[in-house]
Amino acid sequence: MQAIILAAGMGKRLKELTQNNTKCMVKVNGVSLIDRMLHQLEKHALNRIVIVVGYEGQKLIDYIQTLGIQTPIVYVENPIYDKTNNIYSLALAKEYLCEDDTLLFESDLIFEDSVIDLLLDDPRDTLALVDQYESWMDGTCVKLGEDDSIEAFVPGKKFKFNEIREYYKTVNIYKFSRHFSQSHYVPFLEAYSKALGNNEYYEQVLRVITMLDDPEIKAKRLNHQLWYEIDDVQDLDIATSMFAPDDDEKVKLVQGRYGGYWRYPKLLDFCYLVNPYFPPQKLMDEIKANFEKLITQYPSGMRVNALLAGKNFGIHSENVVVGNGAAELIKALLEKLTGKIGIMRPTFEEYPNRYNQDQLVIFEPENPDFQYNADDLIHFFSDHPVDTLVVINPDNPSGNYIPKADMLRLVQWTEQQGMHFILDESFVDFADEPHSTLIEQSFLTSYTHVYLIKSISKSYGVPGLRLGILASGDQSVIADLKKDVSIWNINSFAEFYMQIEEKYQKDYQQALLQIREERARFVGELSKIEGIRVIPSQANYVMLELTSGISAKALTRNLLIGHNLFIKDLSGKIAAEKGQFVRLAVRNTQENDRLIEALRAEIKKETRREL
Repeated sequence: MQAIILAAGMGKRLKELTQNNTKCMVKVNGVSLIDRMLHQLEKHALNRIVIVVGYEGQKLIDYIQTLGIQTPIVYVENPIYDKTNNIYSLALAKEYLCEDDTLLFESDLIFEDSVIDLLLDDPRDTLALVDQYESWMDGTCVKLGEDDSIEAFVPGKKFKFNEIREYYKTVNIYKFSRHFSQSHYVPFLEAYSKALGNNEYYEQVLRVITMLDDPEIKAKRLNHQLWYEIDDVQDLDIATSMFAPDDDEKVKLVQGRYGGYWRYPKLLDFCYLVNPYFPPQKLMDEIKANFEKLITQYPSGMRVNALLAGKNFGIHSENVVVGNGAAELIKALLEKLTGKIGIMRPTFEEYPNRYNQDQLVIFEPENPDFQYNADDLIHFFSDHPVDTLVVINPDNPSGNYIPKADMLRLVQWTEQQGMHFILDESFVDFADEPHSTLIEQSFLTSYTHVYLIKSISKSYGVPGLRLGILASGDQSVIADLKKDVSIWNINSFAEFYMQIEEKYQKDYQQALLQIREERARFVGELSKIEGIRVIPSQANYVMLELTSGISAKALTRNLLIGHNLFIKDLSGKIAAEKGQFVRLAVRNTQENDRLIEALRAEIKKETRREL
């Protein structure tokens, strides 16, 4: 068995990183792609490694000679790398293809060791490695038969997004038997190049071969093994976290991205909070049907979007401002306030982080569930007066909920005290109490000292739209905020969502019923796991105390590394002496069950270690 690595390309999309280096010399966590790949191959006692070089070829050869690789290496030069594509590079190595069984690689790949093991352990002698298509992938895809036959190659030009569930992405790693190279691949490669020239791709030859009655080549499907193709700096950034050599560092890098997790292969996000049952498919289809208009035309300005938000929530447009997510509005509002601000802890840190730390007055519940009620807040802030009180209801991460009647008492008390009152209702729709929101015109008119904030992203399951509102009877502050934020602070997709959302209110109410039911079931199953204490929640998330001895940091790491599940480690919010806590988003039943199974496994491991 030998390996052939195609490394002649220029890697222009990596820009300055490949100005003086080949693409495969780019480093991930301090190790170049070619260094990593060669040492992975070194473990398999290959007869030789053939490397096709081109751009900065001599520099690459000199570099490889410093790596201490014992397997014999043969170099093949592509002198016209800037005028050809990889079909020509592989054609230059065709004699080697015919001499031995071959593992074929492109040099811009990074993958875990088990990927090579998967190919070598399979008794079939000619295989194309493929992975179920995901949105981060780019390039040639295939459709497969039940017997792993390759029924069709789908180049980028013929890619159909409505068929993506049928697609597998070629990983650009292959196993060719010598017989396949001699009888199929090389003859077709020569004919294809002669007919169509050298500015083509070697996958196109495979596409022709798969049309034969007996193409010999089959697909080998990956099963959660990690790999990534590095074409640009974002790919490089993601690969840096995916393949971090230290597990704790990997978790830190993933946490530091604050989203964009669709680019992580098969990662299931239980950290960030959404509504798993909304929006319905019909709403999604309506947005898709208007995609071209929305992406090519400007959104309306602030006045129109306030009108849309007012329509959806049954309030006057003069009483509401729309934000690019609630975070934009939190920042803008807090910049207008002065004096001391009262907050609870643990809580959503966006509020305290946006204010002078010396002016914070902190209330911390003295009970293991971090629960508090209106009377607790009235008693504490009577003794510790503030100019503004901030309450998140339900609170994040505890899920603590103050019923509507008690919240009204708190509103009236803050008015009597001459306080501003900021009430964040981002999660209130998930509470079991019906009609629990205070976003009502009569309320806003009666209590002008109250500022109600709601993240539409969280409640309505559309975080990618970045939508939030701030509603208040204080029309002067609302008017000032509208001047402070950009006139086009939301995009056309977010505006269109607000335009059509009201039609789907029945679907939304049904979705709330579903998530409440699933939350109850989820909590019930979690409560059966020894070593976990579930804290009551009225939100779309659940906080757990870990009582088995495993730390929140370790559990978060183990679930990410071992199960591709991402949860919220609360070590940064809750002092260690109070216990070890994590937060889990409530997703759908199938996904929640996957997390439950993983939690059982990890807690069981910890229990065994203690014994």
